[in-house]
Amino acid sequence: MSSHVPEIRISRRSLLHAGGVGMLGYGLNQLAALGAPSSRPGIGIGKAKSVIMIFNGGAPSHIDLWDPKPDGPSEIRGEFKTIRTSVPGIHVTELLPQMAKRMDKLALIRSVHHGHSSHNGGMHWATTGRPYRVDSTLITPSPTDLPGVGTLVGWLAQRDGFSKGVPPYVITPFPHCDSKVYLTPGQFGGCLGTRYDPYVLDDDPNAATFRVRNMGLDSSLTPARFQERLSLLNQMSAVSRPIASPQVAQMDIFNEQAYTMLQSGKAAAAFDLSKEPDKVRERYGRHSWGQSHLLARRLIESGTRFVTTVNGPSITWDTHKDNFNGLKNRLVPPMEQAYAALLDDLEERGLLESTLVVWMGEFGRTPKINTDAGRDHWPGCYTVVLAGGGVRGGQVIGSSDASGAYPKDRPITPADIHASIYSALGYDYREISYRSSDDRPIALTEGSMISELF
Repeated sequence: MSSHVPEIRISRRSLLHAGGVGMLGYGLNQLAALGAPSSRPGIGIGKAKSVIMIFNGGAPSHIDLWDPKPDGPSEIRGEFKTIRTSVPGIHVTELLPQMAKRMDKLALIRSVHHGHSSHNGGMHWATTGRPYRVDSTLITPSPTDLPGVGTLVGWLAQRDGFSKGVPPYVITPFPHCDSKVYLTPGQFGGCLGTRYDPYVLDDDPNAATFRVRNMGLDSSLTPARFQERLSLLNQMSAVSRPIASPQVAQMDIFNEQAYTMLQSGKAAAAFDLSKEPDKVRERYGRHSWGQSHLLARRLIESGTRFVTTVNGPSITWDTHKDNFNGLKNRLVPPMEQAYAALLDDLEERGLLESTLVVWMGEFGRTPKINTDAGRDHWPGCYTVVLAGGGVRGGQVIGSSDASGAYPKDRPITPADIHASIYSALGYDYREISYRSSDDRPIALTEGSMISELF
């Protein structure tokens, strides 16, 4: 089997986007951010009101989890046995016994692919649906970036009058990154403007001292005193000379958002995990991933539209060495515990039908095991899993070839996943666009909805 990174066909439109978004500066970006969206949402076919994305930074092996190859040679098959699931004919590996029991809720998409094999490049493609201008880990966010799916869902919510007293988009516990030095482009507001940045927790919600910052009033400040200070500030602002600039306009927006959150106290309450019974916290797992999933449930209950739980930090799932021991003993158990608890908790609370849960990494891993008992980066084919939000579970969409290297049938791109997310939320993605930093209209996604999901 060839070990080269597969050549994936990319549309001319994607290449133009990838090559041009970094050329203009911050001023145009701010002007574009203040413009109104160019279209209205249409009627989608799903039932979702919110999305939780479980993102496995570093990229888990699809062959060792969701797409086993029991008939393949040992250098491809690996060490794990294949087990039956609750749905006849669908099999996963022995690492996923809890998910096997819940297969009737899951739709496995086994033919996802793109063309970037670096972590940050891959995360950008997986979350924005478009290639970055270079395939590299050594990239960082800029004001001209095209925004990812979570950011765009937050943008759509705010466009439509979102006023829930909580952030519309939250990332927990840490941002997408290949180390904190190289944050992944696309996860922030980018060309939409900093107003649409997600709220990044950047903290461990399992820590004994965890308390979300800047979400509530100081204990010494009563709501009445806060209102008095706010009135005084407004009086002082009224007599000062106004400054007309996009930056000042953005600051006014930030202040208004902050006032709303501080006064309502809803955001501070949603982030307060101490309100959960110990039994519930133990169910999710007393680790960063488990408490992030629990936090995601609390946030969507409070009205947040999109939450990403980054099962990292950084590229934790990057198993170039000792892949099998790493997956079995360190990575999969906490991930599966949190994932299963989230699905069950959502269902018990009547929230699963209105919450789309998406499980993914930035790519898969090489079918052929390397000399360090590891698997390397492989964007040629991997698996994404969806549940809830009107998705029809108990099915497999697409397939990989005999070695798990390339799609065998029904090839699907990250952009198609995003189109399906927008459809589940009720948006007609074909009719919505936003403006780039150089004022070009950009389609919400270049993908097509995966009709089998619904």
